Amino acid sequence: MARAATAGLSDAQLVVATDDEAIAAHAREAGCEAAMTDSDIATGSGRALAAARQCATPPRYVVNLQGDSPFQPEGALRAVIASLEEGAEVATPVIALDWPALDALRTHKIRSPFSGTTCARAPDGRALWFSKNIIPAIRNEEALRQSQPLSPVWRHVGLYGYTLDALARFEATPPSTLENLEGLEQLRLLELGIPVTTVPVEPPRFDSSGIDTEADITRVEALIAVHGDPTPPLQPC
Repeated sequence: MARAATAGLSDAQLVVATDDEAIAAHAREAGCEAAMTDSDIATGSGRALAAARQCATPPRYVVNLQGDSPFQPEGALRAVIASLEEGAEVATPVIALDWPALDALRTHKIRSPFSGTTCARAPDGRALWFSKNIIPAIRNEEALRQSQPLSPVWRHVGLYGYTLDALARFEATPPSTLENLEGLEQLRLLELGIPVTTVPVEPPRFDSSGIDTEADITRVEALIAVHGDPTPPLQPC
């Protein structure tokens, strides 16, 4: 809520979509609108669509900030909306990993292999694939490390922007086999042929790949202890 509320988007409507009355009550106490959604909805994107459909005026775009990815890069929300304004059907941020960041992600995945998502993307920014594995594999890595500061690996940030039509098409289609195997809802979009535009953004103060496991909680708590909480103070929505 804090990141969205401080993004400075005067014409945006911030809604907390949930199936948990305790979460809805907490959002309302913080001054944010909450939309109760069906507990059978399987994805955050589906829940965002359900909340959008409760709005008196259908929105042009729906942006899904996920509760398990609280440490968004500053400017990521605006970058996603700008991509939608430029004609993208779906937009999502990615971060170019330098070699130390790639090494850290590899180490983290030894303990928590399904934490953190990487993205293979075309030169024009189209997402080619997302995976819980680290992609692409890198031949002649040592030579590449000597020649450039950034690795070829992009880490995905859990933030999605959709046109209302693209989001409705996504939710009208059952989960795909590959989506279920990886546990990544964006793969359904790629299998449907809906292009996903990736938007490069700068890494946040500390780079957390999402909070999916107990190991992620421990890691984030340690980072906050060292660097402080990067989440801005919550203002009324």
